[in-house]
Amino acid sequence: MFDLENLDEKTVKTLSPQVLAFVGDGVYSLYIRHKVILTENLKGKDLHSRVVSYVKAGGQSNFIEKLMPMLSEDEMHVYKRARNHKTLSQSKNANIVDYKRATGLEALIGYLYLSGKTDRLNEILKLCVGEQNEN
Repeated sequence: MFDLENLDEKTVKTLSPQVLAFVGDGVYSLYIRHKVILTENLKGKDLHSRVVSYVKAGGQSNFIEKLMPMLSEDEMHVYKRARNHKTLSQSKNANIVDYKRATGLEALIGYLYLSGKTDRLNEILKLCVGEQNEN
């Protein structure tokens, strides 16, 4: 889906979990928006509501829990590093456990995107969308 200049693995691994999650949030949101407009005939507010059902922290927390057995050692390290990162911000609409798990998922997505691991990125994103469709 994406074809931009990638960073080398060493550089990506030195980025803060917050940076990885920031990038991952954008990639995940764009992917979900793309899938929703291609698969569902919705307009305006309904589009937004449908996208929110995918990108909310509780949903992301559920996705990562189901994905964890499929993660490589490196992917699990990125996820845990972001999940455990001390943060001063807190979600208004999610409990702290869901918020931290969602941050870990977003960081994993950011890591895969910035590393140029697009096949794996798309695999994980498709699994997340598949999980949502089953609910």
